[in-house]
Amino acid sequence: MANQIFLKGGLLIDGNGGRVIENAGVLIDGEKIAAVGPADTIPVPDDEEVVDLDGKVIMPGLIDAHVHLVGVKNLNLMMAALEPTEVQMGRALKDLPKLIDAGVTAVRDVGSQVALHIRNLIKDGVYEGPRVKTSYKILGQTGGHGDIHMLPPEFNTNRTCDGVDDCRKAAREQFRAGADFIKICSSGGVLSEKDDPRSPQLTVEEIAAIVYEAEAVGSYVASHAQSTQGIINALKAGVKTIEHGILIDEEGIELMLQNDAYLVPTLAIVKRIVEEGAEYGVPEFGLKKAKTYYDLHIQNMKKAYAAGVKIAAGTDFAGCDPVDHGGNALELELLVNEVGLTPMEAIVSGTKISAEAIGLGEEVGTIETGKLADLIVVDGNPAQDISVLLDTNNIKQVYVGGKRYKNGVAVKKEVELV
Repeated sequence: MANQIFLKGGLLIDGNGGRVIENAGVLIDGEKIAAVGPADTIPVPDDEEVVDLDGKVIMPGLIDAHVHLVGVKNLNLMMAALEPTEVQMGRALKDLPKLIDAGVTAVRDVGSQVALHIRNLIKDGVYEGPRVKTSYKILGQTGGHGDIHMLPPEFNTNRTCDGVDDCRKAAREQFRAGADFIKICSSGGVLSEKDDPRSPQLTVEEIAAIVYEAEAVGSYVASHAQSTQGIINALKAGVKTIEHGILIDEEGIELMLQNDAYLVPTLAIVKRIVEEGAEYGVPEFGLKKAKTYYDLHIQNMKKAYAAGVKIAAGTDFAGCDPVDHGGNALELELLVNEVGLTPMEAIVSGTKISAEAIGLGEEVGTIETGKLADLIVVDGNPAQDISVLLDTNNIKQVYVGGKRYKNGVAVKKEVELV
C-alpha cells in the first residue's frame, strides 16, 4: 500500500465554516494531511493511491465532546454500580466500531472506570477506535450528582470529595491514574435521585482548588453544571467547559464570554430520555426531571448561541438504549432544528469547536495542511441537510490519523464507496 493517499474530486467542507471547495483534493501522507485545495493544484507522486470521490463530501471527522464509555446495560445508575467492571469493559469495547462507523473520530469521556484503559488499548494498537480523552472518575460532593444515592458509599464508582484539601487530593488522584482532564459536578442532575438540577454543588473554593491542580499539569476542568448558581460558581473558579448548562442565565452567559469558555449542551440525551426513556428503564425521577427541563434547556441554549457563546457538540450517550453510540450526530441535528444553528455552524460545532474544547484543536477538527488526517467521506451534503450524518449508511469512509475504516473496520487498500 502506498504511504500516500490522494482523495480527489469531492466537495470539501474543511471545518472552518467558510466556503466549500468543489472538485477538491486532500493528500494524506502517513498520519497527516500533506496538502488541501482544488484537486488540480496538488502535485501527486506516481505511486500514491488515488481515491475518486466525485459526488461525495469530504469533511473533518465528528467529535463527540461528551460521552461515557461505560458499557452499562441501561441508565439505572444504581444497577450499573453493582455490575463487574470487566463486564462493562467488554460492552464498552463493542461501542468503538459503532462510533467509527458513525464518523466519530474522537470522543471525550467525562466519567468512566474503563475509558482510561480503552484509551490506552487504542493507543497501543490492541483495539481500533476513535481518539479518546478521559477524566477517569467524576469528582463531586458527598450526596451530590456524582454519588450513587441508593447504595452504601463503598459502591460509588466516582470520587466524592468534601472541603478544599480533599478536593485537591481527589484531583491529584485522577491525574496519577492517567486522566487527561478533570470532570466535576457543580450542580445536581437529572439521573441522580436525591438532588435537583437547580441546586449548586461544591463551593467556589473547592472548585478553584481542583482547577489549580489541573492547570498545574497543563490540563483543565469540565463541570456538569445545570443550575444557574452552579454554572456561575464553576466559571468564577476557572472551569473551561460547562456541560449541559440547562439553567444558564445572563450572568452565566457573560462569564462564559469573558472566560472564553465552552458550552456543551448535550441535548441529545435529554431528547432521547423524554421520548424513549420509559421504554428502556429510565427511573421515574429521571423521566420527570428530563421532561420538566427540556424546553427551558432549549430556550437557554438559544440565548447562549445568540450571545456568541462557543458551543461544542456532545451527546452524553452511554452505549445503551436509548442512548446507544452510533446515533451521535443527533446532537448536531438538534442544534440546527431546536437551537437555530445553520447546518454549517453545527458542523463547525461538531468538529473544530469540539476539538478545541477537548484540547485537540491544534491536531484535529479541521482539514488543514499539517493536521492529523481525521476525516470522513459522506454521501450527501450535511452543509445543506445536517440529517444525512445521522444515517451511518451515508458515512462511506472514515480516516483516523490516516488509517482508513469502512463499516467500523480498518482497511488497508481502497474500498468501493457504496
